[in-house]
Amino acid sequence: MSLSRRGLLAVGGAVGALTATASAPAAAHSGRSRVRTGFERLAAGGYAALAGQRVGVVTNPTGITRDVQHIVDVMHADDRVNLVAVFGPEHGFRGTAQAGGSEGRYDDPATGLPVYDTYLKSGRPLADIFTASGVDTVVFDIQDVGARFYTYIWTLFDCMQAAALAGKRFVVLDRPNPVTGRAALGPVLDKAFATFVGREPISQAHGMTVTELALLFNGEFLLRPVDLETVRMTGWRRADFYDTTALPWVPPSPNMPTPATALVYSGTCLFEGTNLSEGRGTTRPFELLGAEGIGPGWAEAANGLGLPGVRFREAYFAPTFSKFQGRTIGGVQLHVHDRQSYDPVRTGIALLVTARRNWSGFAWRADHWIDKLTGSTKVRTLIDAGAGVEDVVGAWQDELAAFRAVRAQYLHYR
Repeated sequence: MSLSRRGLLAVGGAVGALTATASAPAAAHSGRSRVRTGFERLAAGGYAALAGQRVGVVTNPTGITRDVQHIVDVMHADDRVNLVAVFGPEHGFRGTAQAGGSEGRYDDPATGLPVYDTYLKSGRPLADIFTASGVDTVVFDIQDVGARFYTYIWTLFDCMQAAALAGKRFVVLDRPNPVTGRAALGPVLDKAFATFVGREPISQAHGMTVTELALLFNGEFLLRPVDLETVRMTGWRRADFYDTTALPWVPPSPNMPTPATALVYSGTCLFEGTNLSEGRGTTRPFELLGAEGIGPGWAEAANGLGLPGVRFREAYFAPTFSKFQGRTIGGVQLHVHDRQSYDPVRTGIALLVTARRNWSGFAWRADHWIDKLTGSTKVRTLIDAGAGVEDVVGAWQDELAAFRAVRAQYLHYR
């Protein structure tokens, strides 16, 4: 690992400097609730759940306290915790790697602790890493964003599975779902399409917290359940958006700069499966979408659908990396004006339908990545057949109702 700690933190700070969008209204900042995270409650209890254990932590830059200290630094300095290892997910423990990357194995410059790479590791190989690290208990504390294809929840799943194989305890510390826990939305994964962007049959926007997901995984999907303990939050309600929590926001990954990004992500990330830019390489990833040759008709068509809570602006931008790097392209920018009524998955489908109808250059990625993101071939084949938004959305309602019934058993916030 060649980066110094100063270099690591400088990279993270550059990402964190991005500001929130107007889609999180200023009024939402009044009357904030005081949410206590799982880590806050663990520490307040004197780390009783970790007593007598050699501890390893699966975390990234989002594992912070209310006063923005990293939990690894806090626990390492506390004699009540025997912290012996850190495990980094996609993007790395310090968050310096882009999508599809990690930081590898190194010793943390701040604490001297060994940092192990979990990215794309699962099953016995990951269990062997836990064994080699010498831990008795694995702690998970990462901020999720509420979408099935955001890989941290599958790092959670893989680590739970590996901990069970290695005979380790597993403790999950809860943080808010930043886009609320009100509802599960979108298609449910068909196991035939399982990948690291979806291991098990949950909906595209799951509407759960990480402790709720851990209980669901343990109860429904793990062949060998892990010795699991969850530390819940206090003060969080299912209808709470992130900006009502009074908690600091750290980008969970380089292209998730604000909670407003998370609000649209579970729908517009579907554009990863097309030849259009999903806004990577801009200051508004997943809010800006476009390609060369798209005219103003796309925004007009999308606005014509009258989707609740959102409007679309004709936009032009030049991504600094990823698709269309350094080239000026046209498209749309989403402006969420009523997040209570906004449905991100329906909106994502509507944008796919209107893009295909209004731009002759529209194409799916040749590897049909869209099928991995949506969890089956249904969305792609229906849109190709000329189906409208309601037909596409209607196609997953039965499977979604079945998942909602299972999900309800594992919800523990009101």
